[in-house]
Amino acid sequence: MRPLEVSEILNIADYELTRETLRPKVMAIKARRRVALGPHLTVLFENRDTVRYQIEEMMRIERIVKPEDIAHEVETYNELLPLSGELSGCLLIEYEEPEERRVKLAELLGLENHVWLNVGDLPPSKVRFDIRQISPHRISAVQYIKIPLTPGQMGRWEEAGRAGQIRLIVDHPNYHHEQTLTPTQAQEVSSDFQ
Repeated sequence: MRPLEVSEILNIADYELTRETLRPKVMAIKARRRVALGPHLTVLFENRDTVRYQIEEMMRIERIVKPEDIAHEVETYNELLPLSGELSGCLLIEYEEPEERRVKLAELLGLENHVWLNVGDLPPSKVRFDIRQISPHRISAVQYIKIPLTPGQMGRWEEAGRAGQIRLIVDHPNYHHEQTLTPTQAQEVSSDFQ
């Protein structure tokens, strides 16, 4: 997927003028790209629309206006975009109560070795985590992930997606869940790796 350019990012004033109509459109895109993985994990597959929105929202919240600061945000968030032959996203670990969240983030150490994507009857792909977000004592509640896909998986994606045979799987000792992507979800993310 082509990285975002600074020239594609709206300045704060222009973004404020378009935010009211832009936000519902991006929320609809995110809804189709969001996969609940049990009660406490969610995968949000990222693309150019979702990442551009994140950058513009960050600029709005943080009041970022200097060109070099905007360029830094674009460079940082471009890491979320998938490269050819992969999917990319955020894995959100969601526990409402701060104390429970603190305990669970420690209990989920090693999660980076227990998340998979399965396409049909092909061997699964191990989800790769950004290890900068993992400490020896706990993991971060937001994990940036990449999912490499084999040529076989990409070739079978459309058929497997329509048949409900694409699954995200977590087999961590403290968290076991799997979720089948709906045909709409599978179709939505298929353009990401092409």
